[in-house]
Amino acid sequence: MTDAAVGSTVPRRILGIALRRFRTKAGKTMREAAEAIGQSEQSVRRIEQGAVSTPAGKVANLCELYGVPTQTRQALVQLAKETKSTAARWWHSYADVVPAWFELYVALEATAFRLRCFDPLLVNGLLQADAYMEQAIKAVEPNLTEEDIDARAELRRSRQRHLARFPDPLRLEVIISEAVLLAELPEGVMRRQLWHLLQANELSHVQVRVLPLAAGLHRAVVAGAFTALDFAAEDGAVAASTVYSESQTGAIYLDAPSEVAEYQGVWEALEASSLDKTDSVELISKRMKELNDRES
Repeated sequence: MTDAAVGSTVPRRILGIALRRFRTKAGKTMREAAEAIGQSEQSVRRIEQGAVSTPAGKVANLCELYGVPTQTRQALVQLAKETKSTAARWWHSYADVVPAWFELYVALEATAFRLRCFDPLLVNGLLQADAYMEQAIKAVEPNLTEEDIDARAELRRSRQRHLARFPDPLRLEVIISEAVLLAELPEGVMRRQLWHLLQANELSHVQVRVLPLAAGLHRAVVAGAFTALDFAAEDGAVAASTVYSESQTGAIYLDAPSEVAEYQGVWEALEASSLDKTDSVELISKRMKELNDRES
């Protein structure tokens, strides 16, 4: 079967996450949901897991049962139509029919069991200390109000809590370029950020590795920053991954097997060129000492 015939799983996963949340919020059981759409409880479970596409009419029925607000209901019905698409990739524009509140990536991230992230220019959002986080938000969106900055920072902190969720914390593997460590920021900001990275690296389910400048050109020079999200299947095995890549105006989600395999190759090449965890800690510590000596 070709990638195009399979279609993207992302709209299905997002729709399933939303419907499960609204069902739980409404206090409805799977049996009640199944009766509302004339299907079995197993069918509802598969819808909520994103395993199957869902007719827009059935989504409308579920939204009515759950008391979903009109605007939200319209967005979910539109998303249901996307689950029928055979496109092997799915592009989400921030100005598209799905409103910003839907937080597509955040929803996917919350249900993943592992993230593998390459960050050539910035410390990953899940590992940002507060002062660095504020600087990063301002750099990307310089016209934000203080209120907007605080809101974005709080969302980022809420995502970081997945690293401490019980009993299954999010597994995080990050590769950052050494250039990230060399950024010149207001006094104390980078020093505290480096300490934060060292603390994160002490966690058994977190791994921060550095791609040294000495590695020269590498396979990710075209790919740029990306995140591979891995999801667990019902039997505990790794389900097909989704690769997420963000731009200034939107984000692309790739889950066609051939495309995921391509990024898997990029990741393996990055791992081969990066310092191991121990040597990465040594390099981060060395940079922090340099800043301590300079700023003291």
